[in-house]
Amino acid sequence: MTAGRAADDIGAVADIVPVSRETGEALQRFVALVGKWQKAENLISPNTLPEIWRRHVADSAQLVGLFPEVGRWLDLGSGGGFPGIVIAALMLGRPDGHVDLVESNSRKCAFLRQAIRETGVPARVREGRIEDVIADWREPVGMITARALAPLDRLLGLAGPLLAGGGRAAFHKGQDFEREIAEASRSWSIDLVKHKSRIDEKGVILEIVHAAPRALDQASPGPQSR
Repeated sequence: MTAGRAADDIGAVADIVPVSRETGEALQRFVALVGKWQKAENLISPNTLPEIWRRHVADSAQLVGLFPEVGRWLDLGSGGGFPGIVIAALMLGRPDGHVDLVESNSRKCAFLRQAIRETGVPARVREGRIEDVIADWREPVGMITARALAPLDRLLGLAGPLLAGGGRAAFHKGQDFEREIAEASRSWSIDLVKHKSRIDEKGVILEIVHAAPRALDQASPGPQSR
């Protein structure tokens, strides 16, 4: 990678959130590793690989731009490391910065562990089913994340125990986000904030401030947005 190309790539992220030299180098190593593993593991959609810096890295980085006060993150279904490894790279140099990556696929866990070793980011892999990991969770969490993992209703079910304890979540959602909110509202009482995505013009980041299961006979007035 030439110096000019590297600057252009990092620039896609720097447009979203400040990037230190240490973070920039870690992100470059991570993207190179994704490219090496992509052929065998299909970590991201193949047709997005040429746009990986904007479509995946910058898209992940915008979470830190939205929630700069958050130091401890819990990423569900981390897979190819988006957003978890990117967030962890942006935590470099922060004493409170740490990301837990939850993934059940052993090969993807191997990829994530190698990414952590090669980049030196403050992260740890939690291998196992999300339900099992969260059931045993006893540590503080500043923000729960998930990207391209499941519909909102399912995500609330997975993160529910931590949200009930006062946790917050930030979920990437595409152009069908209103439908997902409506469907989830049948089963959940949701207090949320819609943040317009800085990468996907039709997408949002849904900040879940509170979520609780509805009683089976309770009417569904819809989510509380602000």
